[in-house]
Amino acid sequence: MSDMETTYRARLRHAKIGPRKVRGIADLVRNKPVLDAQATLHVMPNRGAGVLLKLLRSAVANAQQQNGNLREQDLYIESIMVDQGPPFMRKWRPRAHGRATQIKRLTSHITINLASL
Repeated sequence: MSDMETTYRARLRHAKIGPRKVRGIADLVRNKPVLDAQATLHVMPNRGAGVLLKLLRSAVANAQQQNGNLREQDLYIESIMVDQGPPFMRKWRPRAHGRATQIKRLTSHITINLASL
């Protein structure tokens, strides 16, 4: 990162979708210009694409809030990190011989870093 380049960040914590479902979609838009990434995410049928699109728009709004003369065409996705959050729901499923197993619904912590060209 050079001295002229500035990064802008948006973070979504406790997203109610598993990290494995989001990581594959995040790999498709990493290191792309913002407009190309928005077009890609808009046409994808996955639920994780909608989550990433909303977070990407938030990151662009954060960048324009910090730097008023910044254009959307000048931004690209520097990095996307998808980490696992705590489970938000724990259920018990009955099993054989009177036992039970736990069902965990996973959450994700997603961070998008944008940089200007």
